[in-house]
Amino acid sequence: MIELVRDLSLALREQVLPQLGAHAGRTHEEDSEAAGGDVTFAIDAAAEAFLEEFLSERAPDVAFYSEDRGLVLPRGAPLGSPHGAAGPARAVLVVDPIDGTRPALAGLESCCVSVAAAPLCGEPTMGDVSVGCVVEIPSGQIFLAARGEGLVEGPAISLSPNERIDRMFWTYGFRGRPARALTEVLAELLDVSSVGGGTFDLGSAAFDMTRVVTGQMDAYVEPGPRMVDDVPGVREQFERVGGGAVLNNSPYDLAGACLVCREAGAIVTDAYGRSLEGRPLLGSGADYQMSVVCTANRALHESILREVDAGVGRLAGRIDSRPE
Repeated sequence: MIELVRDLSLALREQVLPQLGAHAGRTHEEDSEAAGGDVTFAIDAAAEAFLEEFLSERAPDVAFYSEDRGLVLPRGAPLGSPHGAAGPARAVLVVDPIDGTRPALAGLESCCVSVAAAPLCGEPTMGDVSVGCVVEIPSGQIFLAARGEGLVEGPAISLSPNERIDRMFWTYGFRGRPARALTEVLAELLDVSSVGGGTFDLGSAAFDMTRVVTGQMDAYVEPGPRMVDDVPGVREQFERVGGGAVLNNSPYDLAGACLVCREAGAIVTDAYGRSLEGRPLLGSGADYQMSVVCTANRALHESILREVDAGVGRLAGRIDSRPE
């Protein structure tokens, strides 16, 4: 399975690489919306078509779940069954062919292929992921992890020792999130770190999280689903920005990078500090989305969680204090 995941990741990278920065890829597919509610660009559609063709030839007994298609079973599988013409699906690959579509369309560095493998039995969770791979599309840098075996291929692990928020280099994401609400939650983290450290919106969760592994970043912070769950009225703000959909990180955004980061020794939880291992692996939309805090060390992690707690409280207080 490691070889299949690696080969698929690299093949998708080769498919997408010539299209980086091409304006033709920015075309919206007619009447097409990804399973998670995001826009499907032409560059996404081409990558998804290649994904299905690759697996039908190389691994016809493997199912896949992707951002734009949802769950695709082996050909000939009855509806609701993990069995296809080739017999039982032995595994499912959770694939984001382009994590960071918008940076890819702009020709920027921060776009990746993300692939994760798990057994397809019952209802797999994030904790069932056995192999995770993230490949940077422009450079070809590979991050390949196997559960319990560490980072089996990739750059040297260089987790930052920094424990101070005021010296923190970190990332977050505004795509599809209501800017005023998210800024309220992250305000103190932004204010404290923007001069003595650095703050970045790089446009790809997989790229952001693997920067923690390389030591380029100290943390990645994404509180969106917690905001939706904890603060009345915020879901409607997300839906306004997302054109009727709530757009936060889904399992296909995180499955590969979460395993890579955990196996590299980074700390990964949701924005409450809870493990993501029990969360469903297959699914899109608000019910499946996950908040994330990924950091290089436990001390910094706890400090960030305290600030997120305070930020969510500020947002709730601001909304509660609005005049009727």
